[in-house]
Amino acid sequence: MFQNIRAVLFDLDGTLIDSAPDLGAAADKMRTDRGLPSLPLARYRPMAGAGARGMLGEAFGMAPDHPEFLAMREEFFVNYELRMTERTSIFEGVPELVSQILQRKLAWGVVTNKAARFTDPLTRAIPLFATAGAVVSGDTTPHAKPHPAPLLEAASRLKIEPGQCIYVGDDERDIVAGLAAGMGTVAATYGYLGAKTNPMEWGAHAAIKSPSELLQLLGTA
Repeated sequence: MFQNIRAVLFDLDGTLIDSAPDLGAAADKMRTDRGLPSLPLARYRPMAGAGARGMLGEAFGMAPDHPEFLAMREEFFVNYELRMTERTSIFEGVPELVSQILQRKLAWGVVTNKAARFTDPLTRAIPLFATAGAVVSGDTTPHAKPHPAPLLEAASRLKIEPGQCIYVGDDERDIVAGLAAGMGTVAATYGYLGAKTNPMEWGAHAAIKSPSELLQLLGTA
């Protein structure tokens, strides 16, 4: 699956950037605004990959079927919009990885379930993403991951066949989407894996413990 690769696509949160501090702070502000004690970042971090659902679940034990969930989610979104880049950072090794991808004349891009409302300003604010050939958000196509549509959209924008792409992500939905799109798949086990998940069971073609390990996979391609 790693032969004749022309592009590398990545999930965003938990794969390229560590956004857990800002996501957690957005949810924690909702707690403190209500007179509840603050929770440590360590509580929020494993659930960061699940976005608002994960953050509200951790902060309030609130599931999406709760009657107040939609209103609480919008409050969370507003909080997050105000702080998206305060403490978010690029994972160690990612700038070097992107540099090597470009040196090898490969295209690269981002496919995230994050809404464009957040993805667009966030990627514009971080210089790393200036060289990305495609940035596809969770609401760019009618379907979000685990549906393959966003990945196929990214390949189309890059004008590269899906089978010539690798998709790297830290969530089972990423691997399911990548496989359905006919791409090589890589599980990023350094990301936000959640409390009860085993990435070795996702069916990915490979797994990496750090961004630099992806270079080894590309080196054998």
